[in-house]
Amino acid sequence: MNKLELKDFLDAKVLEYNHPKFIESDPIQIPHKFNLKEDIEISGFLTATIAWGNRKMIIKNATKMMELMGNSPYDFVMNHKEYHLDSLDGFVHRTFNSEDLKYFITGLKHIYLECGGLEELFSIHTTSNSTQPAIHKLKEVFFEKPHLQRTEKHISDPLKGSAAKRINMFLRWMVRNDKSGVDFGIWKSLSPAQLSCPLDVHSGNVARKLGLLTRKQNDAKALKELDTSLRKIDRNDPVKYDFALFGLGVFEGF
Repeated sequence: MNKLELKDFLDAKVLEYNHPKFIESDPIQIPHKFNLKEDIEISGFLTATIAWGNRKMIIKNATKMMELMGNSPYDFVMNHKEYHLDSLDGFVHRTFNSEDLKYFITGLKHIYLECGGLEELFSIHTTSNSTQPAIHKLKEVFFEKPHLQRTEKHISDPLKGSAAKRINMFLRWMVRNDKSGVDFGIWKSLSPAQLSCPLDVHSGNVARKLGLLTRKQNDAKALKELDTSLRKIDRNDPVKYDFALFGLGVFEGF
């Protein structure tokens, strides 16, 4: 395919998958259960944190997290007492366990109290063309409270070479708003043009087959290469092509 044919092909796939029916089988359905901005943010952040592995299990365990917080995640984060965290005992999703979840509640409260919330932190530290410095800052601030060293692995750092797939996915959820009903667009201080595509094994393999990516590893350098390619196709909303790359890889075995 030439460049125009590739754009037409990807645009068609975006239209196919960027549709409310996509929500039914995707972890984004968890934040869609809420209306309050902070509930959407926190449920989205926690869901994205455990978004690796079997999608049905991700949805099941993210639903469980919300239930453990009384389906009021913002209220739980901001008003919990130490003993309330005991209710999280026994939670586990792969290597993310109840001790990790307890600290994430602590870390999120710290972000809202000290930084004005997740959006405020990202809006301050995102550059004109990249959210990656802000993701690094998020991890730095998030772990300012006493915590187990093991918990740090659950937030990636792009400045240490990670593609930070799950946080980039979370940012897509929060920032994009194309009226399709999938992404929320509740963060008005950031632009879709600043976002990076969530890069994982599926989107990476499809991107390589389409000539959008040459680097073999799915790391920060590969993400930058993919961002550059997608911004040549649509500089205002490059991350919309996540729907195309993900759909082609997961649903079509492209």
